[in-house]
Amino acid sequence: MDTLEAIRNRRAIRAYDPNHRISDAELHTMLSAARMAPSAFNIQHCRFVVVRDPELRRELRKVAWDQAHVTDASALVVICADRDAWKDNPTRYFNGAPDDVKERMAGLIKSYYEGREWVQQDETMRSCGLAGQTLMLAATAMGYQSCPMDGFDYDAVGRLINLPENHVVAMFVVIGKGTEAALPRVGKLPDSEVILTDRFPAA
Repeated sequence: MDTLEAIRNRRAIRAYDPNHRISDAELHTMLSAARMAPSAFNIQHCRFVVVRDPELRRELRKVAWDQAHVTDASALVVICADRDAWKDNPTRYFNGAPDDVKERMAGLIKSYYEGREWVQQDETMRSCGLAGQTLMLAATAMGYQSCPMDGFDYDAVGRLINLPENHVVAMFVVIGKGTEAALPRVGKLPDSEVILTDRFPAA
């Protein structure tokens, strides 16, 4: 499946065959694709918590409005991010580059993030969004369905997965074999409303 076809075919599916299993190799392929998503300064904020324990899946479903796809989908991935990735030995994000490049980039990272907590938080969400979409497109290309989710108690999820204090939860992505067709696409706004040239019209 080519990229544009995967984009067109990807839909949010909420009903899954609970008996279907995604192989470890397939899931690794999807997650490897998600790791190719861009992140600012190559910091790679994202952490992918693959929830395999059935009991933990049931506990997560309880704090996710009892949505069935939390337990029924073949895979549940909690996409999180490390807010402090920018200061965690940042030269390692450029391993393989010349030493002067590594040191220069580490200095740029420090000057960009230090003391700017809102930027640290915003960058984690951007990275997770890019990774989540890439994960879902990979799943679509491999013949699976998926759904991004934010309908859950973030604090409760953090406790259940032992989220480190300096990390944030961005979203769930469930992946599996859907048992229902996607509803028709509706409500698409016209291009003229959402695609602008140069600037917004004057008020």
